[in-house]
Amino acid sequence: MYAVIQTGGKQYRVQEGDVLRVASLGTEAGKKVSFDHVLLIGEGNAIKVGADAAKSSVAAEVLEHGRGKKMEIFKKRRRKHSQRTQGHRQGYTSVRITKIGATKAAPAKKAEAKPEVTEKSATVKKPVTAAKKVEAKPVVKKTASAKTTAKPAAKEASASAASPAAKKPATKTAVSKVSSKKSGKE
Repeated sequence: MYAVIQTGGKQYRVQEGDVLRVASLGTEAGKKVSFDHVLLIGEGNAIKVGADAAKSSVAAEVLEHGRGKKMEIFKKRRRKHSQRTQGHRQGYTSVRITKIGATKAAPAKKAEAKPEVTEKSATVKKPVTAAKKVEAKPVVKKTASAKTTAKPAAKEASASAASPAAKKPATKTAVSKVSSKKSGKE
């Protein structure tokens, strides 16, 4: 009997007793782990795929955690006098497959308390309480003098803050004109 499982973004074909390295799992060594994402289960000519295979799981035992061989990443930009070397070691978990085809434990559903619907409760509407009513707020009108005085002050403040000319120093042409006036040349 064999199965195809998916873990860590990869798919593995496994049989009972196989030892394989998968992407790092958060389980301690010696503990049991279950792979619930089963894509296919096969035994001889009988193959279960899709919903039939998804009902089962694959049990395994965690053997050890480790890091793989060092991979060297070398980047070079030719004719730019630029290169970079970097190393990386991917973590893994070594597992031994113990059982294939174990049925998944169905998640416990919470019993929801639903109120009984009767003809009387379905037709009777609850009255709206006074606390839920929203009162309209009175509108306060601003006088014309308050509106006109606020706008020019706001425009001046925003114009001085946003004006790029106010922040830049004098340009070369302005400096040269000033220096030529001092020397008497025009």
